[in-house]
Amino acid sequence: MQNLLEFLQKYHHWFLFVLLEVISLVMLFQYNSYHNSVWLSTANAAVGSINEGRAEMESYFSLSKMNEGLTTRNFYLERQLAQMRRLYKEATGDTAVVRDEMQFLKQYHLVPAKVVTNELNRPDNLLTINKGSADGIEVGMGVACGQGVVGVTYLVSDHYTVLIPVLNTSSRISCAIRSHNYFGVLRWDGKDAGVAYLEDIPRHARFKRGDWVETNGYSSIFPPGVLVGKIETVYNSADGLSYRVKVRLSTDFGRLRDVVVINDPTVAERARLLQSARDSLKLNVKE
Repeated sequence: MQNLLEFLQKYHHWFLFVLLEVISLVMLFQYNSYHNSVWLSTANAAVGSINEGRAEMESYFSLSKMNEGLTTRNFYLERQLAQMRRLYKEATGDTAVVRDEMQFLKQYHLVPAKVVTNELNRPDNLLTINKGSADGIEVGMGVACGQGVVGVTYLVSDHYTVLIPVLNTSSRISCAIRSHNYFGVLRWDGKDAGVAYLEDIPRHARFKRGDWVETNGYSSIFPPGVLVGKIETVYNSADGLSYRVKVRLSTDFGRLRDVVVINDPTVAERARLLQSARDSLKLNVKE
């Protein structure tokens, strides 16, 4: 105790100096708006850098598990493609259809991106990725991940893009039941983040629980065959004229990190052709 008192007595002027410095700095930043704004900007930049570093570290440590999942998925896809080729060759002695399908898929350019912000608990959830117009992304492009459908591009800046994901009550994606070709519109009811509903399925359709739902390719946003989810329950529609199908989504939006934007260069040509047809019909009606 005696040593502590002697230490404080010997260096008391330094402690007094530090105390006065702290008081003066507090008064400076508290009562001067310019210094206060500089301090806040510096603090925000420091916190942002720390959060960015932490996010990069978390992303780095999750790469191993992600790569394992991607490798497994690629393995299954390669095996399925090989099986399709073998079965079709045995049935017809020709693999032209498979070659045509591979050629069809080449028309789509995939732009990889990372999720920057993601919302799950709102009826109008939005999602932001770190690629924009500088990377060739435009409004109205489809976005998917290794698990399935994610959403559609909505607002695009030079280096960022906001998406309307499946988990948005405004989302409308045309889908079909695999191997049955019955199609409907996928909507989210704003409740469970793991479930959406395929609506307007005709009453004469025949399918069962456990069937897969995928994009049907009728729109210019997604190519056919992009996975959406699996059928859990079938309900009657409100008017009783169609089915309302509960779909367990294959995409886990709570763990979404890496996505691809699907760029189809033929979209503009098809849009121009469709507009020309509409204009022609209007002229014929007027005549």
